[in-house]
Amino acid sequence: MTAPGTRAGAPAEDSDDLDVEEALALVREDKDDDHGNQGQVPAPAPDAHGERHRAIPWPQAREIAARAARARVRPAPVTVPLADALGLALAAPLNALTDLPSFDTSAMDGWAVAGPGPWDVRDEGVLAGHAQPEPLTDGEAVRIATGARIPADTTAVLRSEHGRVDAQGRLHATREMAHGQDIRPRAQECRSGDQLLPLGTVVTPAVLGLAAAAGYDTVTAVPRPRAEVLVLGDELLTEGLPYDGLIRDALGPMLPPWLRALGAEVVAVRRIGDDAEALHRAVTGSEADLIVTTGGTAGGPVDHVHPILERIGAELLVDGVKVRPGHPMLLARTKDNQHLVGLPGNPLAAVSGLLTLAEPLLRTLAAHPAPEPYTLPLREAVQGHPYDTRLIPVVLRGDLAVPLHYNGPAMLRGIAAADALAVVPPGGARQGEEAELIDLPWAAAGIGVCFT
Repeated sequence: MTAPGTRAGAPAEDSDDLDVEEALALVREDKDDDHGNQGQVPAPAPDAHGERHRAIPWPQAREIAARAARARVRPAPVTVPLADALGLALAAPLNALTDLPSFDTSAMDGWAVAGPGPWDVRDEGVLAGHAQPEPLTDGEAVRIATGARIPADTTAVLRSEHGRVDAQGRLHATREMAHGQDIRPRAQECRSGDQLLPLGTVVTPAVLGLAAAAGYDTVTAVPRPRAEVLVLGDELLTEGLPYDGLIRDALGPMLPPWLRALGAEVVAVRRIGDDAEALHRAVTGSEADLIVTTGGTAGGPVDHVHPILERIGAELLVDGVKVRPGHPMLLARTKDNQHLVGLPGNPLAAVSGLLTLAEPLLRTLAAHPAPEPYTLPLREAVQGHPYDTRLIPVVLRGDLAVPLHYNGPAMLRGIAAADALAVVPPGGARQGEEAELIDLPWAAAGIGVCFT
């Protein structure tokens, strides 16, 4: 392991997993690919100290991003209609506004019966949504629908499949019936005022259903953090095939939905090109909680992110991370309640930066809990960087993580088929070794495409 701040460029002396030539080749590959604006801008020369960034370890970078969000002033809670609350965190406990159920109801279609059978059956049944029916007398039954109000003095509900009506119109039970059977008594689930869910609960579809059942039209929630995307690079096309040194912009279409999947409200996507003054105006004029830039984080002639951050007096919290791909990512505090995440220009390197810095920042701003870490064994060995963490796209097959082969900094073919990213420590991982996994937001969709 090299000393903090040492620039990548020589193999680690204590690595047993890579020989010298393999290590040098991997470092050269990352130098060539990580710094480009989606593959076009070459890496800048190191500074006089042999450093390009004050890179820090990958776990520390993620913690700094989360801590930066915790340090800011919390936004005021918002009142949100249920239809708009999915994915938000509750800013107040969800307390029942009524008993659930609010009256005795039938849990089944059948008959409400009083006393021992057989029973005389009333002509008119009881349906859900109707007013309180007339009380029953012993020996009497009435047809009842699921969810309908139970008549007073009902002994039990006899399910439709457990009763028969004889030729004289009398109802008989075909199996033994217990007192109170298939009746949902008032307040069985909760009483008015009971706490149903604590503050901080993330609103899922089931939470929406519970809130509606408990009488809510709106909930009090932590607002979504607002994000603005600034796409940099004169070489980027928004349509058609690449030509004459121009390439298609992959990050403009990819980042906004990915940020939404991470819980952000994307307020704008702006294409800035390589115009330093336009970038300065965009950064200083933004009211978003998070500004995300693509490319321009290295030290080349059109890499304007660092100079502009210095010009506006931003506080640089992370300036390079010991991770591949994505080494030249950065995190800065631009205002008291605003941060900027600078992503490398190459697509997979940008994904690495997004999940390393933007994800913990947005998660903490939205008051979401950190996901529980988990590991799976790797189906095959993964070559490691000499002293940096590597993030490798994988698919999950049973109890194994299968590394995908298209995992270069400029490649999206692997991540497009992936379920997760495997965190590979410096030096690599052996076949069967447990690797920490970072789930992708859409992994639950069950897309079974695999390019290995």
